Amino acid sequence: MADAASHNYTEDSIRSLDWKEHIRMRPGMYIGKLGDGTSYDDGIYILLKEVIDNAIDEFVMGFGREVQIDIDDEGRVEVRDFGRGIPLGKLMDCAAKINTGAKYDSEAFKKSVGLNGVGIKAVNALSESFEIQAYREGSTRAIHFSQGEVVEEMKRAKKSDDPSGTRLAFNVDRTIFPSRTRVRPEIVARMCRHYSYLNTGLTLIFNGKRFRSKNGLLDLLKEEMKEDSIYPAIHLADTDIEVAFTHTATSGEDYFSFVNGQNTHQGGTHLAAFREGIVKTLREFYKKNYDPADIRAGLTAAVSVRIQEPVFESQTKTKLGSTNIAPDGETIRTFVSNFLKLHLDNYLHQNPKVAEAIQKRIVAAEKERKELKGIQKLARERARKAKIHNKKLRDCRAHLDSKHKRRAETTIFITEGDSASGSITKSRDAETQAVFSLRGKPLNSYSLSRKIVYENEEFNLLQHALNIEDGIEGLRYQRVVIATDADVDGMHIRLLLLTFFLQFFREMVEAGHLYILETPLFRVRNKKETRYCYTEEERANAIAALGAKAEITRFKGLGEISPDEFHHMIGPDMRLQPVTLDEAEHIKETLAFYMGKNTPDRQMFIINHLKEDVVRSDV
Repeated sequence: MADAASHNYTEDSIRSLDWKEHIRMRPGMYIGKLGDGTSYDDGIYILLKEVIDNAIDEFVMGFGREVQIDIDDEGRVEVRDFGRGIPLGKLMDCAAKINTGAKYDSEAFKKSVGLNGVGIKAVNALSESFEIQAYREGSTRAIHFSQGEVVEEMKRAKKSDDPSGTRLAFNVDRTIFPSRTRVRPEIVARMCRHYSYLNTGLTLIFNGKRFRSKNGLLDLLKEEMKEDSIYPAIHLADTDIEVAFTHTATSGEDYFSFVNGQNTHQGGTHLAAFREGIVKTLREFYKKNYDPADIRAGLTAAVSVRIQEPVFESQTKTKLGSTNIAPDGETIRTFVSNFLKLHLDNYLHQNPKVAEAIQKRIVAAEKERKELKGIQKLARERARKAKIHNKKLRDCRAHLDSKHKRRAETTIFITEGDSASGSITKSRDAETQAVFSLRGKPLNSYSLSRKIVYENEEFNLLQHALNIEDGIEGLRYQRVVIATDADVDGMHIRLLLLTFFLQFFREMVEAGHLYILETPLFRVRNKKETRYCYTEEERANAIAALGAKAEITRFKGLGEISPDEFHHMIGPDMRLQPVTLDEAEHIKETLAFYMGKNTPDRQMFIINHLKEDVVRSDV
């Protein structure tokens, strides 16, 4: 029997949305995730990039050598460039007419980032307040919008002594973005650094701080590297391509990739071409068929290309999908391969000490791989048996590396002990949430070799559960969540796990897969309402709201939280703190201090920074 609702399917059911309605209804299509601003790929930074990218494109075309970026405490963003300025008569079209822009002329903006004419309109539609003003040849014109609707318009141009260029200012719409969303200055500073590295000669000023680079990607590599290099970084450049790379003693690979100035966090065809090209070039240079994994072990590289009309795999432009450098040009694979074959081969012939250092690193990686081969075989056999018999892993049905429709929601909780894992297991969503239970405190893996991952049963089972033995490409869960008690032992276990991931799987952290689960410290309730409080401030507010006679419970461990209560804490609104690496962090030194053998130094640090945490006796 047909659904009765189907009889109402008429011409009136068909509706066409205008540009701003569509963007506001489906913001994820344009700016990715609506995060709170803690991750580099949160939508708030995509909006900022859309504005800055237009200023960068002007610089690339030879107009304007400075970009000013100001963000106040209220989150208002203002960007001013000193390019040619938007033609005054087209200000409205550029701000509020979809698929309108100057970048469709491939000669005018041959290698621009924003080619679709959507970016600025998305900023406009998703902002509570959006101002656009152009200065051009002694005149200026401005328009003020709110949620894409005109609030105030300067109908006629006015005279102005300000230099030519464009000013855009916006406040994101809090009805679209989470209320806790805010711009993190450290993330914007990193964006500015990257822009300066990729555009030598350009000055960016963010809240008064200047960013400028003389050596391009070489400066980026020196700034971003978290380990000591084995040899001085190699810096090569030619028309439309620039690379800088070196090797470290670590086993993983670390890349910073860019297309037309856009930071492609997820790589793409150009990065795949570089990884393949460096293997081919070094094999030919040394006349030995080294394993690709041995050649790239410890490789840290920055790769930037400029191509015509780039095609990205999403509107947020984090992964390049183009296969050719121009619609009718050679393939990116051939372009990058030929570049390395010529320039890297010449460099190695001219710098024999560097060539020798690279070969020694390859041979060392080869030796380590062969030594691990026997251990890996035993470890995998043990892991296969554990997959059948190990009750420590309660898996879910969906996985990130599958085609399941909910794969992006997949989460694994790493817990301590059976009581905590039991509560989570009973309250979890078995479709997308898995639980891995630790037996106790893991081994301190600092300064130990990768052998320990295979020889230590717990770590081996953990990496097997995550499916990251051969790299994070096979990671089975979108989010890996450390869920430990908020006490001294729980913090210690958390630190040991962070050390493990940073030592052996740092790329998983850098890709934004590792999180800390925040659980409530208190439960405050009366007969009508229950509130869970994560901080002393929330506890005080709850007492004020529910009354002084409210019952207050202090949770000492996750095992004390019932499954019914845990259901809310790991549901859609669960609080997760992402583990991020700031560009200024030096992982090697940090791990050495906190996890090394310098016990007296740590003891003095604790004594000097110890704060007394007074908890009321009535809890």
